[in-house]
Amino acid sequence: MEKPKISVIVPAKNEERYIMNVFEGLKIQSFKEFEIIIVDGGSSDKTVSIAKKYGKVIIDKRKGIGTARNTGVKHAQGEILVFLDADTKPSKELLRTYYKAINNGVVAATGPILPLEKTNLRTRIGFKFVSILFVRVAIAIGIPTIVGSNFAAEKKAFVKINGFDEKLMTYEDWDLSKRINKLGKIKFMNDAVVYTSIRRVKKWGMFGFFSYHVGNMIRYNLLKKPKEYYEEIR
Repeated sequence: MEKPKISVIVPAKNEERYIMNVFEGLKIQSFKEFEIIIVDGGSSDKTVSIAKKYGKVIIDKRKGIGTARNTGVKHAQGEILVFLDADTKPSKELLRTYYKAINNGVVAATGPILPLEKTNLRTRIGFKFVSILFVRVAIAIGIPTIVGSNFAAEKKAFVKINGFDEKLMTYEDWDLSKRINKLGKIKFMNDAVVYTSIRRVKKWGMFGFFSYHVGNMIRYNLLKKPKEYYEEIR
């Protein structure tokens, strides 16, 4: 079998209700030369049995989503890494869009993250503000804020910076953004759309959701100590 050009890495734990969204989105990709690696954190539900039908499953029960993603990279054959969360659904052109970006001198890329479920106008605007406007501006001014549930990276660059900082339980994606930015250009790709579950917003509320992340951003930048706990919502 020919070596895949892209490795899609999906960390998961007890995601039997949502993980089929990832596989359904990947199944219809216009770009076909990819592999799927699922890193399971010790699920007690049917996540592993479902995932085995669609990709390579690696068990890693250590804490931290950054740790899980790093484990996935160690098993990746592709020279381009695409990271998705287990409760996301990639759009049809996602992998093709990222393949073109990384092959045109970009070390990392990201794109819009929009609600998977039907929701109200305020929530839709909130998602667009954060995942499109905020991220585009951050990249433009040289302080990129890639979100871990939807981004791609050149494997060579990812390895060179030693991947995610496994000491960080949160903010690991923004920390990686700052470090990989030193190696080359990061680009926002409008067509690299991913749809994600709004279950956390439903539970926390929009104010609680944004307060958590804004507060964590301040903690990281001022104290270099982001929060160590991120509630699991299933």
